[in-house]
Amino acid sequence: MIRFFFFTSVVAVCQGAAAAEPCQGPAKPFQGPVELLWPDGAPDAVGTEPADKPSLSVHRHPSDKMNGAAVIVCPGGGYGGLADSYEGHDVAEWFNTLGVTALVLKYRLAPRYRHPAPLNDAQRAIRLVRARAGEWQIDPRRIGILGFSAGGHLASTAGTHFDPGRAAAGDIIDRQSCRPDFLVLCYPVVTMTGESTHVGSRNNLLGENADLQLAEHLSNEKQVTPDTPPTFMFHTNEDSAVPPENSVLFYLALRKAKVPAELHVYEKGAHGVGLGRKSPALASWPGLLAAWLKGRGILER
Repeated sequence: MIRFFFFTSVVAVCQGAAAAEPCQGPAKPFQGPVELLWPDGAPDAVGTEPADKPSLSVHRHPSDKMNGAAVIVCPGGGYGGLADSYEGHDVAEWFNTLGVTALVLKYRLAPRYRHPAPLNDAQRAIRLVRARAGEWQIDPRRIGILGFSAGGHLASTAGTHFDPGRAAAGDIIDRQSCRPDFLVLCYPVVTMTGESTHVGSRNNLLGENADLQLAEHLSNEKQVTPDTPPTFMFHTNEDSAVPPENSVLFYLALRKAKVPAELHVYEKGAHGVGLGRKSPALASWPGLLAAWLKGRGILER
């Protein structure tokens, strides 16, 4: 399904070569449990600083208020930062109101890390949630991934580059599949080639002299197959940082592969709106997502 909405939104935007996120206040400290993806150190870590330790911040209500679904939230930031308040913890808290366990991913960033570190982190996060499903009372068949902007590229990469796990792995987490069961892409970076590319995200992820074959491999509109998970997307027509063609190209690829998909394109609105609470129009997208999740049976107990 594709719908175009014609409304007005005003958001102040700070755009740069490396990032495409609006000016927002500092993140509120998260007080809940934080799970390191690799307690003994991440693969290919260059140090032992916080930046070298990818993690999941776990948002959930008491078990009797959870429905068994889970979503990993990937904040944006051009692969050089993390907008983990309005594109992370705020979103996780909203998911909790639906009964969904939400886990905000802190993934590794440039210039310290480039591909494949962020993807390794996202894949590990999905495997970890699946491995801990019994403990957290999560249905291992209802684990999705959501991303904003560059986080949307990471989520769409996780949804097009996955494996079933290694049954013989010594680490029980590595035995799990890293395929998400659904995708939610919010004004996502998708393509790494062509005029619709967000150059800052590409340079941070792949370097300024990126290998063309690798850029093609991570242009996720070109990697969609019938096994790509069902996907919900929204974008704005006025987005000058990450053009809406990114979402449209991915939607068309999903349609060609006969993957269930829903895309909403709002006429007005700058990049980086988060939950859209400053605009009556854009504030409608979480409700549309909730309806889509409900329609797919993801919110059923």
